[in-house]
Amino acid sequence: MLKRISERIDPRALNRATLARQMLLERSSRTVVEVIEHLVGLQSQAPTPPYFGLWTRVEGFSAAELSDLLARRRVVRVALMRSTIHLVTARDCMRLRPLIQPVLDRAFKGGFSRLLGGAPPLEVVAAGRSLLETEALTFAELGVKLRERWPQSSVEALSHALRAHATLVQVPPRGLWGQSGRAAHTTAEHWLGLELEPGHGLETLVRRYLAAFGPASVRDIQMWSGLTRLAPVLAGMRSRLRVFHTESGVELFDVAKAPRPDAETPAPIRFLPEWDNLLISYADRTRVIEERHRAHIFTVNGIIAATVLVDGFVRATWAIRSERDVAILRVTPFEKLSKRDRDAVADEGARLMAFAAPDAVKRRVEFVPID
Repeated sequence: MLKRISERIDPRALNRATLARQMLLERSSRTVVEVIEHLVGLQSQAPTPPYFGLWTRVEGFSAAELSDLLARRRVVRVALMRSTIHLVTARDCMRLRPLIQPVLDRAFKGGFSRLLGGAPPLEVVAAGRSLLETEALTFAELGVKLRERWPQSSVEALSHALRAHATLVQVPPRGLWGQSGRAAHTTAEHWLGLELEPGHGLETLVRRYLAAFGPASVRDIQMWSGLTRLAPVLAGMRSRLRVFHTESGVELFDVAKAPRPDAETPAPIRFLPEWDNLLISYADRTRVIEERHRAHIFTVNGIIAATVLVDGFVRATWAIRSERDVAILRVTPFEKLSKRDRDAVADEGARLMAFAAPDAVKRRVEFVPID
């Protein structure tokens, strides 16, 4: 079969295509479950970012709706792509976890396997599953209980053996809006009453990523998933995909019928939470972040800041704080905004505050002065 010829795509057109897939050009009328599945989950290192990520993408989103889905076990928090916690649907939990197993294997071997001290991994996992299906436990609690049987092993290695080799979900109240809760785990099979579905192939995973994040390179897909050696997978799919190249010659792949709006399509102000998918799912993030602004967002302590999109690109960070009965949204621009953009940011910020702090006596938006 003939090699498909690639088409050139300019940076602004790539930006608009990305925003369209991420539901950031206009809010979606789909259900929350449908949006979570389209996005192949939301990054969820902390409990609250998915709520803000859905608010900015879903028309009329209610925090209570996501809390209800978690409580009813329709969605779960589980270690998946890049071995990090994601919020996914119950169905995707069981479909995606077998595909991501090599990522968790690599993370365990790189940091914890040598600390098992000779404890047989299969026996550790079997014992751990029995404990967790009796009572949800934090990793520290699990490790301490397992160490009673394998005292030569480290607590961290024992608990991470379960994280790597069993599918563990965090149980509520962890993840519920307005509530706090320790990160206690049980097995997905026990919590959801479902079995893992190992029959789904990498081509399906790649196609879903492209539908939500494309056009994208092999390196982008590997960065998002944590998987390696995906070039042969893309090569096998090539004849069924659209192929583009950037101004610098990087090859990008895309599903054929995905939206690719005109480069001059207006992009509204959007507030993105910490660790948003849009910011961490690419090897090359210049489609949404100028390189000179990167240091404002990717901090040395591993926190990826909450950001503001202006005309489709990251132009500021934001945070909410409270002073007595006042909720304050502080916006920190990287450079001076036009009056029109500043007013639009303030208007969208006011809507964000109505969602985030509905019970505050007063709410206001502040802009941090630029040095």
